[in-house]
Amino acid sequence: MLFHDAIIILVMTFPMFIFTIFIGIKLSNYLEEKYNINEFNKRAVMISSTFLFALLLSTLLYYA
Repeated sequence: MLFHDAIIILVMTFPMFIFTIFIGIKLSNYLEEKYNINEFNKRAVMISSTFLFALLLSTLLYYA
């Protein structure tokens, strides 16, 4: 059953991008202004934080 739960959570993650992309953009802009990171690192932070927040949101919705 654990594999089934993980698949469902990952499938739910992709629609959650709509709700979490703003968080990733704001976080990457903040880090660019505060720590002067380059464009490559800014995009990496944006993509990874968006995915992690979407994964967190879909996990919370699945188990709530």
